[in-house]
Amino acid sequence: MRRHAESARRADRMLGAIILAQALTLAVSGPTSSPEYLPLRVAEAEGYFAKEGLAVTLKTTRAEPGAAEALAQGQVDLAATSLEAILRFGPRTAKQGPRLVLGLTAAPPVALVVAESQKELVRSLEHLPGTRVGITSPGAPEQAWLAWLLARAGLSPGQVLLVSRGERGLSHAVETGDVHAALLREPAASRLLAAGQARLLVDLRTPVAVRQALGAGTVNAAVFMRADRRVRDRELAAFHRAVLAAESRLATATAAELAERLSSSITVPSEEFQGRLEACRALYLDDGAVTIAQVRETLTMIRAHVVLPATALVPPPEELLYAVSRRAIKPASTAR
Repeated sequence: MRRHAESARRADRMLGAIILAQALTLAVSGPTSSPEYLPLRVAEAEGYFAKEGLAVTLKTTRAEPGAAEALAQGQVDLAATSLEAILRFGPRTAKQGPRLVLGLTAAPPVALVVAESQKELVRSLEHLPGTRVGITSPGAPEQAWLAWLLARAGLSPGQVLLVSRGERGLSHAVETGDVHAALLREPAASRLLAAGQARLLVDLRTPVAVRQALGAGTVNAAVFMRADRRVRDRELAAFHRAVLAAESRLATATAAELAERLSSSITVPSEEFQGRLEACRALYLDDGAVTIAQVRETLTMIRAHVVLPATALVPPPEELLYAVSRRAIKPASTAR
């Protein structure tokens, strides 16, 4: 009887915890294989959100614009997408204005590489005029960052021939020398560099590399909310701790360990997941922190190299960046 009573009390406590859990809906940019947003999927799969008293429902969108649109339409409480996407497809009124609550990455996880067969012709950015530069597709998110790199070298996109080859086709184009250079996403960039089939020209794959390449910190993927539908600071702090725990897990866990709980849409094929995981180890911004200077620098790039709609809302950096109490944000014990 005593054992039965104790079991009943435990069940009551669990039910109470479920009832008291703060429900949040989060739009996450697809595809599910995107390394920028993997911590959010790990936080859900490993139970870090639940341990922080949050009942978070993830809604995967086809790409970054979809997550921004879901926030604009009031379909979700939070959206994980890029700063560029939130400005192009997000909220359109000052009252609804986007607020950045957690930083994920400094830039798209890409590297500008030179095909091994073209290394004598292209030794720096200044040697790119007149060459064929490969990208995944026209208008790809990383294209604006390429334009920024060219501008810093005194060049314009019109001085190079941009060719799109698709994500898999782009790797083949580098291997065969069909392009002189290419903006490769991870893990393809690391694979070709390790195999000696490409030479690194500019690295944007980690916050440290971005600062070295651009001379300043930036922010790309992040989590946003709407100004008129604010999530309480207490829940934001709990959300932040859960994501930090997930990032810590990603930094140390093996692919096999993570695959035990993650969806097969993320972990299959296993060889590709292993490569993406290795690329994630140093991908994320420390503590999810973003400064006004990082936001300002990125907004400068977006204004210069992205065509924004006439209705786009671009808040001042001080307004766009939402400050959550740092005292409440500490790495969760589960991450150790």
